[in-house]
Amino acid sequence: MNTRKAVGILLGLAGFCLPWLVTFPGLSFPGHVTLGVFLLAAAFWLTEPVPIYITSMLAIFLEVLLLSAEGPLCQFVRPPVAQPEVVAPTQTFRLPAGAVTSAGEVFVARPAGNFDKLKVEVVERRADVVEVRSPALSASTPVLSRSDHWLARYSPASYRTFFASLADPIIILFLGGCLLADASVKYRLDRALTRLFLRPVGTNPKLIVLGLLVATGVLSAFMSNTATTAMMMTVVLPLLAGLDADDPLKVAVVLAIPIGANIGGIATPIGTPPNAIALAALTKQGLSVPFVKWVLMALPIVLVTLVLSWLVLLKLFRPRTRELKTELGGTFDRSPKAWGLYVVFGLTALLWFTENQHGISSNIIAFLPVVALPMFGIVGKKEIHALPWDVFWLMAGGISLGTAIKTTGLAEWMVGRVEWSALGGFAIMAGLALLSFLLANFLSHTVTVTLLAPIAVSVGTVAGAATGFDLTTALIAVAVASSYGMTLPISTPPNAIAMGSGVIQTQHLVKAGGLIGIVGMALVLVMTRFFWPLFSR
Repeated sequence: MNTRKAVGILLGLAGFCLPWLVTFPGLSFPGHVTLGVFLLAAAFWLTEPVPIYITSMLAIFLEVLLLSAEGPLCQFVRPPVAQPEVVAPTQTFRLPAGAVTSAGEVFVARPAGNFDKLKVEVVERRADVVEVRSPALSASTPVLSRSDHWLARYSPASYRTFFASLADPIIILFLGGCLLADASVKYRLDRALTRLFLRPVGTNPKLIVLGLLVATGVLSAFMSNTATTAMMMTVVLPLLAGLDADDPLKVAVVLAIPIGANIGGIATPIGTPPNAIALAALTKQGLSVPFVKWVLMALPIVLVTLVLSWLVLLKLFRPRTRELKTELGGTFDRSPKAWGLYVVFGLTALLWFTENQHGISSNIIAFLPVVALPMFGIVGKKEIHALPWDVFWLMAGGISLGTAIKTTGLAEWMVGRVEWSALGGFAIMAGLALLSFLLANFLSHTVTVTLLAPIAVSVGTVAGAATGFDLTTALIAVAVASSYGMTLPISTPPNAIAMGSGVIQTQHLVKAGGLIGIVGMALVLVMTRFFWPLFSR
């Protein structure tokens, strides 16, 4: 075990134990438990002593054990109850003094193991007992003898709630997108589209770089950024072979692929996992962002950034070659199964883009390719097994953690530590976006948004009305900002794949990725201030 993993494990265990050993004023006991799970997950996600998807599995497991109604903690830690003692006249009862709150409330035990709050009339209160009157009480009614017990104010969710995060509608949306992408690779639709995109640019090296940015961006909007980059790198290898070893155009061509993939993933809800995580957090708050609405919000910044990226690449890596032959193989497959793919792909995309007209959720539409592609033999077991199940587990862990943070009161407690009313809504949203951008340069983009989404929701829940904070805008800003974190090879898998070509070095990524990232973040702040709030009105 290396030093980093050992430190990560120690930090995670320390974070998990801290809330059990230290009492934080104003935070409920379930909130302390959730804080421990959150700190453990954050430490493990940051240091990766185990794969990040395993951390998500561990978080769900701990939530089921420690926070669910059926878990050992809620089942075996039972608070003391008392039977009301009947006092004349009728409907007047004597209870332990601690059973009645200062507001005149008691907690009645129910068969399911939870407690219902009941308002009573306080007749007389003494040091050790209190007499109350209520028609809802009887001598056989079990009443919690300590109204300050943590289970009195906590209604634990069923373990099914935490397990169900793996089948969250947003994960189904991403699942549909992944199957469409795998089918596109299988029937070479991706290569055919790339050939189609590059055909108009001819042999002009500058236009070829633009064509690669656009082609990669378009494919990445519907496919995994990693899969798109891997495929496009094989496409550009013949182009690189025709260039001199010291021609800077080589660097520009290779960098166009990861940059185009990172930016293109912003365009649709299925383009990259951070988008899906942000949507899942919004859905939990009863806010809906239809597929076409996301595209309308994201497309302007994607187009502008792609053009600016093209200019930056040409400025930093001026091509010496005046003409570059682009002989790309691959035509549209005309087999029956390929035609089936085209129909399913086209119908799914059409339904996604017309969601406002027909009213069917994009999450439901995403299940069309999940059913149709295997049913008609367009994809098989191989493609099903190859789905990014690790990413699904990672997303599920983030969703379940967000649920726990909200239901245990941890969210309200965390944001209550800051005087949000002293900050403007834009300042808060800009701060979250900048934090997302900075973290995403060193962490997985998915992990970054997984960590920040619950915090953004918490701020929106507690301080939104007072500050003008808009949760939809904030979460979209956090998701989009993460995609601009592409300064280092470790920032994102597309960067790592491009490094594997041997053509580019870390300094190339730092120069190009850093400059484009800063420009992209400036655009995010502009969109957050002026454009995206228009869609929430």
